[in-house]
Amino acid sequence: MDYVQLVVLALIQGLTEFLPISSSAHLILPAQLLDWPDQGLAFDVAVHVGTLAAVMLYFRRDIFLLVRDWLLSLTGKGSTPHSRMAWHVGLATLPAVVFGLLLKTTGLDEAMRSVAVIAATTLVFGALLGVADFLGKRTLRLDDMTLGQAMMIGLCQMLSLIPGTSRSGVTMTAALMMGFTREAAARFSFLLSIPVIMGAGLLLTLDLAGSPEPVDWGVLAGGALLSGLSALLCIHLFLGFINRLGMLPFVVYRLALGVVLLFFIH
Repeated sequence: MDYVQLVVLALIQGLTEFLPISSSAHLILPAQLLDWPDQGLAFDVAVHVGTLAAVMLYFRRDIFLLVRDWLLSLTGKGSTPHSRMAWHVGLATLPAVVFGLLLKTTGLDEAMRSVAVIAATTLVFGALLGVADFLGKRTLRLDDMTLGQAMMIGLCQMLSLIPGTSRSGVTMTAALMMGFTREAAARFSFLLSIPVIMGAGLLLTLDLAGSPEPVDWGVLAGGALLSGLSALLCIHLFLGFINRLGMLPFVVYRLALGVVLLFFIH
């Protein structure tokens, strides 16, 4: 990798991981459209570590309360909104874990990494996000969430393993459809990203451990730092503006990107 590729891919990962526009699509496209060499497993691990550090740093107080109250609930100290949310996040993660392992063992995850798939999912799920934002009642808060609603969002999260779908996009779409506010939908999506990114990073690390790929620690550190800082800024700005801007800018972007991608299908 040269430094231009490093900077571009690290910023793409950081800026798109938590926006409803699909980070996986944006990481695949430069290699396919600009004929860049594949960034490799080690770099993928590094940028995932960067974005994971960013979301955990931003939600550090929430994570502390969730873990504390969840542990207390296990010792019979009673249920709290934080312990219930911890159960919601944990259980809603399971469908994506099972589906992800299934795709990996069958090889379908690699088969779907194409411009045609990305173009289709970008258009379809971009339109669904717009419909959900327009029709959703936006009255429910995060504390109103039931386990059934959390599991439904978790089931929808499985679709994010298809490149171009966007994990944050599909989970926010599901939450908005159920009547949650934009901020509640975004916050649950971000909390749900923590175990998912951890799991993805672990799988990549295991793959890397069995790979002869050489490791450039300077490149990895730079990628992790850039992706982490850009992700931290992205989360802060997104939560600050989402109630005023809504999802329309992201819907328009996705539809425009999808149309452009159609011209690159061979």
